[in-house]
Amino acid sequence: MYTASNYVLAQSLDQALELNRKRSSAIIGGGCWLRLGRKRIGTLIDLSALGLDKIQENGEEISLGAMVTLRQMETSKELEAAFGPFFADMVRHIVGVQFRNCATLGGSVAARFGFSDILTGLMALDCQVELAQKGRMPLEEYARLAPDRDILTAVVVKKDGRKAVYQSARNISTDLPVLTCALSHKGDLWRLVFGARPGKAEAVETGDPGSLERLAGEFSFGGNMRGSEEYRRHLAGVLTRRALEQLRREEE
Repeated sequence: MYTASNYVLAQSLDQALELNRKRSSAIIGGGCWLRLGRKRIGTLIDLSALGLDKIQENGEEISLGAMVTLRQMETSKELEAAFGPFFADMVRHIVGVQFRNCATLGGSVAARFGFSDILTGLMALDCQVELAQKGRMPLEEYARLAPDRDILTAVVVKKDGRKAVYQSARNISTDLPVLTCALSHKGDLWRLVFGARPGKAEAVETGDPGSLERLAGEFSFGGNMRGSEEYRRHLAGVLTRRALEQLRREEE
């Protein structure tokens, strides 16, 4: 369990940014993963009062605030209307409903966990992140950056007709994934993403769906307590085939 010397409910983003300049400070998010560490925190910053807990349609985009919970994404009618069961499938194996009622989108994305279902799924869509200082940038670019003191305020998803499906393999239903996979299709472009490799999510694009299984085998995989490199490489082919079959069924 972490310890904190001070707790501040931020009243503005400027205040949160100023407090977060100190290396000893931390954004609490939902606190679900933070509580598992033993970090000594100087100031714990809560963003709950900044209105970042909303899912908003803005023309051709859907903006997901950083304090939106995984459960909100799972049950959102706006996301279901635009992307079918994709968001629900992406989060439904993450621990349980109580956990998903607490865990936030911002905490999941900003942490850049290698095992993240959220990062894998969102990377298959045409997403951008909004940062308090840097403004907008593609999610894939953000995922490659080293963590800094900027604050993620939202993830923006384009409603561009892209279809996407999500697959994962787990040793038991609510365990961390052995491998995560997302596949999206728009026009002539197919985008394949793997996470929990056990490294963080990476993507590849192709115009030929027949090449997807071969491309899956070209990702780098490693081993850990949940699965070997060979097992993950085998799973990559299996999940790719399942994802392609599911996507084609949903597009019929």
